[in-house]
Amino acid sequence: MLGQLDAVQIRNILTSQVLGRLACSDGLQPYIVPVTFAFDGEYIYGQTNEGTKLQILRKNPKVCFEVDVLSQMNHWESVLVFGQFEELKGKEADNARKILFNRVFSLMTSSTVHAHEHATDSGIGDENRVKYVMYRIRPDRISGRFEKPSAPIGS
Repeated sequence: MLGQLDAVQIRNILTSQVLGRLACSDGLQPYIVPVTFAFDGEYIYGQTNEGTKLQILRKNPKVCFEVDVLSQMNHWESVLVFGQFEELKGKEADNARKILFNRVFSLMTSSTVHAHEHATDSGIGDENRVKYVMYRIRPDRISGRFEKPSAPIGS
């Protein structure tokens, strides 16, 4: 069975998930990347560094943001947010960082894990978790759809 998500279901998905996909375009080629995010009921917050994504977003702030929850191929929920990218500075950036970190960092590796147990030569460390540019997405339109298995005959 296919259907539309209502406002409460959409909010539940946006507040319960931390990984979404941000789509933007330079007018010639679409560009989509997975991003860590937090939703505060009004905005979607994220962080990034200088690079292709940020260059595109600064030129064309129109974005599409997607979050999904997949249980099985025939049991999923998906939310699409059409909106505007806004780069944040000063107190707005500080507030956005608090919102994002309070939501996301609690899900990261425990501080009780010892470095020697997970040592790699990848160069990945805590300093890579904090990025320099904070942003938010101001939603213009949000929609959601779902599919769930139909009830068995006779139930």
